[in-house]
Amino acid sequence: MTTSRKKTKISVYLDPEVMQMLADFAARRDRSQSMVAEAAIASFLSPDDAERREAVLARRLDHIDRRITRLERDVGISVESLAVFIRFWLATTPALPEPAAKAARAKAGERYEAFISALGRRLAQGAKLRQEVSEDVEDEET
Repeated sequence: MTTSRKKTKISVYLDPEVMQMLADFAARRDRSQSMVAEAAIASFLSPDDAERREAVLARRLDHIDRRITRLERDVGISVESLAVFIRFWLATTPALPEPAAKAARAKAGERYEAFISALGRRLAQGAKLRQEVSEDVEDEET
């Protein structure tokens, strides 16, 4: 015959918001509020609680670190792309004589507005250069 341990009843005061969260959580899980509260208290008092929190924090930090690494890579690709373009443009575009340079400066505003418009459309599409570069490299390798 097994001996049953009788649970001890306690009374606690909860803020109405906390009480509502407890009631909602218990209802969603189809468990009693007492069972949810007991599990929460046991988890809070558990000696490995700090270790679990540390593990959760470490996972979040690792995730952030991976995102920052990808961001650094993307910025590096952007800077290198810009540098290659500028070098190419400077090497292939001859300097204009003064009368033509004045006309080109006058046209620069229109061309800049067209560029900004094209950039806005490109960003609205959602396709990213790094995705296209990866796809182009994969296509060339196969």
